[in-house]
Amino acid sequence: MNYPAIVSRADWQRQRDELLLAEKELTRSRDALNARRRQLPMTEIKGDYVFASATRSDLRLVDLFEGREQLIVYHNMLTADHICPGCSFFSDNLMNNFAHLHARDTTFVMAARAEVPRIEAVKARMGWTFPWVSCAGTTFHEDFVTAQDNAHFGLSVFIRQADRVFQTWFTSGRGVESASNTFNLLDLTPRGRQETWEKSPEGWPQDPPYSWSRLHDEYPA
Repeated sequence: MNYPAIVSRADWQRQRDELLLAEKELTRSRDALNARRRQLPMTEIKGDYVFASATRSDLRLVDLFEGREQLIVYHNMLTADHICPGCSFFSDNLMNNFAHLHARDTTFVMAARAEVPRIEAVKARMGWTFPWVSCAGTTFHEDFVTAQDNAHFGLSVFIRQADRVFQTWFTSGRGVESASNTFNLLDLTPRGRQETWEKSPEGWPQDPPYSWSRLHDEYPA
């Protein structure tokens, strides 16, 4: 198995400093992109969606905000007979404490078309504690995910004015990676994600995209 070249500390520092310039430029580019996202217009949500949780069966979309101004929703692909490995990977990377989001007047919630008992069973198995509601019996998933280039999962962002709710952003595919600590941390390592699409030196271990990913209780001990 190949490894990075071995150089002197001085040479390593020189190349590290060169990379740092590119990393800072990427940060500035990301800041500029985020600024564009904040300037997107918003569109009012007219649908009368009703959600269910372990404690309530009559939640409106505005109720999911829990009184805060902003709402982030992850649309999970969970069904009655399938736990999506990708959605579970995303879920494993969610923070255990949302106090910092709440301090910025922002709520996070997950939504899926599965019924509440199925959601609660999966949460118990995986050890997840984040808020998760069922949109079963509504067109919420179809209206906000499937309608977006026939996506299957994704992240939506909403903002409210009193009881009026507006959508400001949506992403799917690799767009949700910004919330994945695992991918962000792997990208810092010499081996990276070890997937075939990456531009890696010859001899680096690589597998087809996501072929290595499992539910976290299905990895070998």
